[in-house]
Amino acid sequence: MSSRLGQMLPPAGAPRSLAMAQLANSVGDGAFVVTSALFFTRVVGLSTAQVGLGLTIAWLLGFLAGVPLGNLADHYGARGAATLLALTTAASVASFLVVRSFAAFLIAAIVYACSQTGLTAARQALLAGLVRPAERTRIRAFLQSTVNAGLAVGALLGGVALRFDNTAAYLIVFAIDALSFLVAAALIRRVPPIAVSIRTAGEPRLAVLRDRPYAVLALINAVMLLFMPLISLVGPLWIVTRTDAPSWAVASLMIVNTLGVTLFQVRIANAVKDLRTAARSVRYAGIAMLTACAVFAVTAADLSPTAAAVALIVAAALLTLGEMKLASGAWEISFGLAPAGKQGQYQGFFGTGPAIARMLGPALLTTAVLGWGPIGWIAVGALFLGTSCATGPAVRWAARTRAVNEDATPSLVEENAA
Repeated sequence: MSSRLGQMLPPAGAPRSLAMAQLANSVGDGAFVVTSALFFTRVVGLSTAQVGLGLTIAWLLGFLAGVPLGNLADHYGARGAATLLALTTAASVASFLVVRSFAAFLIAAIVYACSQTGLTAARQALLAGLVRPAERTRIRAFLQSTVNAGLAVGALLGGVALRFDNTAAYLIVFAIDALSFLVAAALIRRVPPIAVSIRTAGEPRLAVLRDRPYAVLALINAVMLLFMPLISLVGPLWIVTRTDAPSWAVASLMIVNTLGVTLFQVRIANAVKDLRTAARSVRYAGIAMLTACAVFAVTAADLSPTAAAVALIVAAALLTLGEMKLASGAWEISFGLAPAGKQGQYQGFFGTGPAIARMLGPALLTTAVLGWGPIGWIAVGALFLGTSCATGPAVRWAARTRAVNEDATPSLVEENAA
């Protein structure tokens, strides 16, 4: 058992500390996701419209804050920035325990969203500075596996709160969420400091905003990430409205996805060694996602409940394979094409993909799939395949621009270890 656990953890030292910080974060996030809607309506006292509006505004501002906060991590130290942003996330979650008005909720939600997006960028920059380039994707896969395990534990805690369905249970879960980010801050503080960037005269403050090839790749990644609502929203709605599958099939989608990423993400990532294999991995992701969408479409046929349930599990497995292939390729691309000393702002920019998918995906995909039926599934799958095939040319374009500008590397100094 201990040997199996060791295979699921990254090497001892800084990578393992980062993984444990991610584990703490994800336990809190899992509990937050499961209970937040009921907490904000039943405990805070907001209407569902207020919750939706507040979170939309908050995540929009969080989306805009990713690059500037990542840039601060580059210039003032990724370790310090990540520690501070983990603390501000903890503070924002703790404030939810006492806010009881929309205005206070909105402020806390904005701090939470901006802190979360900035923390992601700073943490990626910290990983890039602590791990050799050849090992970054592999270590990132370990972290993703850890994240999924933590989300499962957090979701279980949230489920317990939902079972009790009272104010005390929800307050305890949110207190655990806030505490998880305090633990993460302490773990991040244990890793070594990394070099910080010094901007040279005439260099743009946010160079990533002028990097057109990287922007195209970030857009491609954002489109591919539209798969996210398929597991959490569109798939469950499809099951209950368009198939004869039993009700437990809804939960099976998330179970297959969580277990699949936890157990196999590292193995999938081992096949990605450079930009060429990264582009190929994204292309395979498109094929897997198209196949998954085709299987989802078939479940609308006159299948027995058992056959429909089996088909849905197969579709979830294929979509999870696509997710792991996409993640492995995207990590290598985002790290490998970011200039030295600018990982923070570049990771902040590339990391806007999930926010875009969460903002636009639900409306687009529910319209296509629930409105058009099986044809909608095929159209969504074709979008994934076509977008994935554009990755290779975009990566080659970006690599050519790096070859031309490879001498434009910023100065680096050691981050203050204090």
